[in-house]
Amino acid sequence: MRRQTIISGVAVVFVLAAAVIWRATRPKPQTADEKHDPNLVELSLEAQKNAGIVTALTAERRLQGKVSTTGVISPDEARVAHITPLSQGVVESVLVQLGDRVQKGQPLLVYDNIELGESISQYQTMLGGLQKAMAQEQVAKRSLERAKSLIEVQAISPREFDLRNAEYEQAKAGVESQRAEVTRVEEKLHRFGLTDEDLKRLDSSEHGTHRTASHNTLRAPLSGVVTKYDVSKGEVVGRDKELFTIVDTSTVWALADVYEKDIQYVARGGECRVALASYPNDLFTGQITYLSDALDPASRTAKLRCVLANKDGRVKLEMFAAIEIPGAKSRTLLAVPRGAVLEINGAKAVFVPRDRTHFEKKLVRTGEQIGDWIEVAEGLAPGERVVTNGGFYLKSVLLKDQLGGEE
Repeated sequence: MRRQTIISGVAVVFVLAAAVIWRATRPKPQTADEKHDPNLVELSLEAQKNAGIVTALTAERRLQGKVSTTGVISPDEARVAHITPLSQGVVESVLVQLGDRVQKGQPLLVYDNIELGESISQYQTMLGGLQKAMAQEQVAKRSLERAKSLIEVQAISPREFDLRNAEYEQAKAGVESQRAEVTRVEEKLHRFGLTDEDLKRLDSSEHGTHRTASHNTLRAPLSGVVTKYDVSKGEVVGRDKELFTIVDTSTVWALADVYEKDIQYVARGGECRVALASYPNDLFTGQITYLSDALDPASRTAKLRCVLANKDGRVKLEMFAAIEIPGAKSRTLLAVPRGAVLEINGAKAVFVPRDRTHFEKKLVRTGEQIGDWIEVAEGLAPGERVVTNGGFYLKSVLLKDQLGGEE
């Protein structure tokens, strides 16, 4: 009997011990707040594996700033020639077409230069006047020489000698004055392109020289491409009309706008990298030569100019350009991979693991985006773990739970 009592007592003790262990280890019931926490997502380990959930610790990183912007390819303004005729004239022949590549000094157009013709006539008239003045000088000189011999024997009066001397000096002055006028017109003819040999042939005795010499050739002032063409044979043209535009594309500009917040990373003389849709596998490197000192008040941007070498002509004018500028300085900031930051209900957020199966949505304020990293200005602390991959799955579960909770 006593033995049965002992066995019964031991059984009771085991039952009580099992009850205590069960109460201590059973899952704690969730409170009403936990069940309806809109920021909490529960995901089993198996589901996390299927969703590819990956977490990482936040840390302060020293990152090199980088500016990305877009722009357009434009000509180097110092290598653009706007060509107009030297004076009014009638076009005789046009020697190039739109899009032609020309070399410096290459003929573009021949025209009958009206002003040149008038200048040639003036030049020939002045040459005749110079010859006449020189002849008068010789006459006055011989007259003065005779007067010198006569004055020695007192055959003429001193007054007569002085008069002949004055006539000679006046004739010399006339020659010098006429020669200066000839030189002035010569310089004008040189500006029209006539050489010294051409001027020697401008003799009124040579039949037809005047008419031929008035034909002027307009030449390319630099090598490049004809990008504008506005002239035709027989047309009367003048200084006020631009006939051709020639652009030297061996060097081009990439023009863009830089936002106010990015100016700190841009340095004049620094490097820029340009990507073009036509050459997806190539990156063109240039140099920043200009950053405007004033911002556009409407867009709050500064004008940027990047100079690119283009010897092979691959970069075309008006191409769309994606421009990347390595930062001129670096700084330390708290950053997470870009994939960690999601937009949920119009706000930036990350998911933070709370235990093995629960993830909490935390709102953050982001800052600069530098490469594959994004600054977290508020909402996280260094060493805090965040979800870096699989966040979109957690977002979908969270939104689904929220919709379910509202029904």
